Amino acid sequence: MPAYHVPLREFRFVLNEMLGIERFSNLPGFADAPQDVADQILEEGAKLAQNVLVPLNKIGDSEGCTRHPDGSVTTPTGFREAYRQLVDGGWPSLSSDPDFGGQGLPHVLNLAFNEMVSSANMAFGMYPGLSHGAYSAIHNHGSAELKAIYLPRLVSGEWTGTMNLTEPHCGTDLGLLKTKAVPQADGSYRISGQKIFISAGEHDLAENIIHLVLARIEGAPAGVKGLSLFVSPKYLVNRDGSPGARNGVVCGSIEHKMGIHGNSTCVLNYDDAVGYLVGEAGRGLNAMFTMMNEARLGVALQGYSQSEAAYQNAVIYAKDRVQGRSLTGTKSPEKSADPIIVHPDIRRVLMGARAFNEAARAFTYWTALYGDLQHKSPDEALRQKAGDYMALMTPVLKGYLTDLGFAHAVACQQVYGGHGYIEEWGMSQFVRDARIAMIYEGANGVQALDLVGRKLGQNGGRAIQTFFAELDDFIAAHESDDALKPFIDGLRSAKARLLDATGWLVQNGLANPDEAGAASTDYLHLFGLTAFAYMWAMMAEKALQNQGNEPGFYATKLATGRFFLARVLPESGALLEKIKAGGATIMALEEAAF
Repeated sequence: MPAYHVPLREFRFVLNEMLGIERFSNLPGFADAPQDVADQILEEGAKLAQNVLVPLNKIGDSEGCTRHPDGSVTTPTGFREAYRQLVDGGWPSLSSDPDFGGQGLPHVLNLAFNEMVSSANMAFGMYPGLSHGAYSAIHNHGSAELKAIYLPRLVSGEWTGTMNLTEPHCGTDLGLLKTKAVPQADGSYRISGQKIFISAGEHDLAENIIHLVLARIEGAPAGVKGLSLFVSPKYLVNRDGSPGARNGVVCGSIEHKMGIHGNSTCVLNYDDAVGYLVGEAGRGLNAMFTMMNEARLGVALQGYSQSEAAYQNAVIYAKDRVQGRSLTGTKSPEKSADPIIVHPDIRRVLMGARAFNEAARAFTYWTALYGDLQHKSPDEALRQKAGDYMALMTPVLKGYLTDLGFAHAVACQQVYGGHGYIEEWGMSQFVRDARIAMIYEGANGVQALDLVGRKLGQNGGRAIQTFFAELDDFIAAHESDDALKPFIDGLRSAKARLLDATGWLVQNGLANPDEAGAASTDYLHLFGLTAFAYMWAMMAEKALQNQGNEPGFYATKLATGRFFLARVLPESGALLEKIKAGGATIMALEEAAF
């Protein structure tokens, strides 16, 4: 059975040393999570992930979910019991509002727990993960009455939540959406239509499922401006808060998917289902984006969480599998061959995955910390910067981390040779599960277009200019540090290339939008690579400062960072060249030539 061990030392390094979250102990939530408490939370979370969820990962993949004739769905063996342990442990409430039963702890700490869950069992983690998105949408946009009815049980995990956007004829282009909502005399709506690809749309884990549904009120204008957001529960809620009569929303089928088999991805049929408006009529997309942006950060995490799990298993195999002799002479003379970890090409794969995983974790937590500061800091300027960064970095995180996370999962599968292609070893599951993260919550090509078409120019380019200034300040502050010089030089080079690419985009993209579209994915990757250079510079700074305390850990950290500088960061030059090559060769063929 594939293994996964939570890298707690890595978590603590990023949270406590690189980010120094104790600096914010005067802020709400942070005050309740001093380092000793945060460490205890992480340790308990690791026990749940390793002891409960890991053993269910392969079971969920092989069994999948079962739909019954009445539309009900049964989850894989052990999922119900595991979900009960999750709820009993209070994990769904970790970062939620105390006014609704939450613990109010920092979101960045909750994200660390979510990483454990996702690496241990990605399909399982999607059930509570989507619930928090539904919670956020109602918390930010719902009426006091809706909050009182739904939030306490979403926070506790007694109920789960979903997001319902996609329809058979429309995915990204939500303006084509057909699901309709008819106003009723009592202020409710009757919703009819079909939604597809609804993760955790029907299951047996919780007593109620709260669907957040995007629909068009009867008579509303066409396009996205006519869309509204509704709460439509699986079971209507009685006055005492208990589930009542069955609502008119039923699972028509479960999608047969490449991966995440343990999660019930449903076709949901709405037939005069009762719904309640969330926020303003016609402003549904605005309310839904609260949920979608949070989900995108969670999907970014899924990308590197599968790479982390695949890497750990590839390391175990590489140390155990003997094949051939080292190019520089026998390393294990007592064996018939040397372990394959002696071979440079195996090391290339393992080091690439490790360098990616550590930088991806740092980038994700760094951004999540700004998400906390956006809501909790008393400093207005810092809140503005945090909000700018959350908007700017979300498409980069989602696109870059899932593209590269999948690639490294595939590379780690390659370490196994033919065994990697055989299901009993479990490596194909990491590859298959990771693949969806590049697609859902906005396919990565759409994330790239969002970055270059919307996020760069928002507020006159304020966010990207702030980021460039932050990089410049870090470089200037460490200019005289000889030990850190390779990391500073690498960051300076990457930043210069990203600045060059940004200027090229502004000049050429405005003249011809196809140029921006053609460059968008390469630009997103260049941005992600530059952010990684910054993460590695910050991590190297802390490793150099503290290496006397734990030499082995910090020497490994610095060696991994140097691999990134030498073997990964040079890709920024190729990305810049591709961006500047323009879109002519991409758009050259006539449609009939394809």
